[in-house]
Parts: sequence; C-alpha cells; structure tokens
Amino acid sequence: MSRYEREFETDWDALDKDAATDRAYAIGVAERLGEYNREELEAIYVEMDSAYHRSMVELAYDEGRNEAKAAAESGSADADAVWAELVEGETVTLDEDDLPTGGRDGLPEALEPSELLDRQSVDSTEAVDRPDFLER
Repeated sequence: MSRYEREFETDWDALDKDAATDRAYAIGVAERLGEYNREELEAIYVEMDSAYHRSMVELAYDEGRNEAKAAAESGSADADAVWAELVEGETVTLDEDDLPTGGRDGLPEALEPSELLDRQSVDSTEAVDRPDFLER
C-alpha cells in the first residue's frame, strides 16, 4: 500500500475541486518519492467539470512534485519525512503572546488608518461658525 493510499481513500465517487487539488498535490509528492499513481491522477482529471478546474489540479500536481524535489534536495530528509512535512502537514499552534496585537485589526500602528481623512460628523456646524479672530 502506497503512502497516498494510506492517506487518502481511493474508492471515492465524487470530488470537489478542493479535495481534487489536495489529492493531486499528494500524488505529485508521492511520484517524486518514487510511488507512481497515474490512474488516480487521470480519474481526478476526469472528475473535474471545467478546463479551469483541470488546470488547477495539474498545477497542484506540479507543485507537489516541485516542493518534494526541493525538500529532498535541501537536506538529508528521508522519503517519510518529506511526505509527513508536505502532505500530512504538522499543525502549527501559536501562543497568545505571539499573535499580533497592534491596534484595530491587529495591524501595526504605522499601518493603521489615520483620522486625518475622516469626515466631520453630519451634525457639526463648526465649519460654518464665525472664526474666533473676528469676535471681540
């Protein structure tokens, strides 16, 4: 049983585009690691109802191959480690201290919207009042 078959069931009836791209990516990674599964990839292509979705599947497949090649070349990682890193994906959890906390929407202060461009409120009559220097 291949890595792909252990991770994904191959007896599916229908796939949406997200599941198809995930599977195509995994097939690309597995192929770069020496496990070929062209029948499954062809079945995924056939399942897609538009040329756009088929091209997305093809891009995901190519991306899986390229990332697996880069991961294998970057270090002395074995095939199982590359598969675990790229397909199974480690869940990353962040501490609350690591989350961005700057102002509104978590943006740093320099990127926050300025009040300079805010309009005056509709009820404000200050704009039509007599200037202070004209009053005695």
